[in-house]
Amino acid sequence: MNWKISKRRKRIKVMKNKLFLIVFILTAQWCVAQSSKSFVISVGGDVIKTDIQNFADKVQTGAELNYYLLRNFTVTAGFEFWSSGRESAVLGMRYYPHRNIFARFRGLIGANQVALGAGYSYPLNERFKLDGLGDFYFDSAEFAFRVGFSYVIR
Repeated sequence: MNWKISKRRKRIKVMKNKLFLIVFILTAQWCVAQSSKSFVISVGGDVIKTDIQNFADKVQTGAELNYYLLRNFTVTAGFEFWSSGRESAVLGMRYYPHRNIFARFRGLIGANQVALGAGYSYPLNERFKLDGLGDFYFDSAEFAFRVGFSYVIR
């Protein structure tokens, strides 16, 4: 009787190990992220913004440097340029729940704006990425869609 219980426990343990291995293999592809202690330089410009009335009426571009503190978390510093003459320094952060998908929070010093956004980085090769992202600006209640490029420095 005792040997039946121990044999059953062994089977359960083997099944748990197999289940863990299967789950690990299936989820490992989503756990890969940028390595920590690397940099990403990003440049981009707003394609659509809710306060623009005519095409090229108001141009907003920016450049950022992201530093990976962790594999899925960056701190950001950069500049934003407006055709209306309002330049701003940018400080913020990005969180990557997936290798290419991110959420970001930015403070624009000079324009006195705070923006919350999300985006996707499409890898063109090992170092270059095409970025598409949207930002919501809280102070002016505006939404912007931005397109840009990123370069990974390891």
